Order: sequence, then structure tokens, then C-alpha cells
Amino acid sequence: MLSLGVLGLSITVIVARLTKSKGFIAEVQKIALPFAALITTTAMFGSLYFSEIVHYVPCRLCWLQRFAMYPLAIFLIIANFKKFKFTRHIAVVLAFAGGSVSAYHWFLERFPNLDAGVCDAKLPCEFIWFENFGFVTLSFMALTAFFSTIILVTLPQLEKK
Repeated sequence: MLSLGVLGLSITVIVARLTKSKGFIAEVQKIALPFAALITTTAMFGSLYFSEIVHYVPCRLCWLQRFAMYPLAIFLIIANFKKFKFTRHIAVVLAFAGGSVSAYHWFLERFPNLDAGVCDAKLPCEFIWFENFGFVTLSFMALTAFFSTIILVTLPQLEKK
């Protein structure tokens, strides 16, 4: 449910950007970086929960998503306290890389016959450990976290009047 809420927020922000709703964008801009850090940190701890507590074994694509999510979460937490010149660029690159893997992983879960040899036969990437509403899987949740991070960190800086 949380990933659907995050996806809804991201779509709302996109619509607000397209309709040039400056008041809404200004309010979201105030919390964009902390919220992106919260989303990615929640995703990081969620993946640790599923692997360490519930004992779901991560596949190769899950590991690649983690390689993007974990440093992204830590970087965004630090970026809330210390300003970096290239915060936006670093966050977008990590989120885009992780989001691309997540999208491919989710696609493989839907169409397992299209595996390009990335996955291991002992631990197939198309195995779905968890699913809600017929489409929300762990890779979908990671995809929404990466997508929302890109949306939030690329919000335009509005001039103050």
C-alpha cells in the first residue's frame, strides 16, 4: 500500500508540474529532499527486513537494485544535512540505474519466458515472493521508490518573490 501511495504522490507532482501549479510545487519543494530520503531509507530497511527477517533470498536483479538503493538512501540522508553541489545529479543517476533494473525485474516477473540469461536457475528472478493487487511485487515497490526519488529531486527551484 505504501508504494501505491508514493506512486500517487509522484503522479500528483507530475500533474502539478505540467499544469504549472506553482503553489503546490513550492510546498512540495520544501519537503522534497527529506521525503526522498525517507522513501529510499524505508525501501532500504524494507529490503533488509524481507531478506534478514522473513528470509526471502534476493536474486541477482534484487542485488543490483540494492546496489543502487542503499547508497542512494545514505546519500540522501547526508544531503539533508550537508549541501552538495551535485546532489540532484548523483541522486538521479543512482535512481535511474536502480529504476531501470527494477523495471526490467518487474517485466520479467510478468513475462518469465523473456529472460535474457541474467538470472540464476537456482534462484530465478521471475520468482515472486510477495504480491498484492496482482501487480505490486518487491521489484514494483523498488521501482516506485526510484521513480519518486527522481520526481522529488528534480523539482525546479522556484524564485522567491
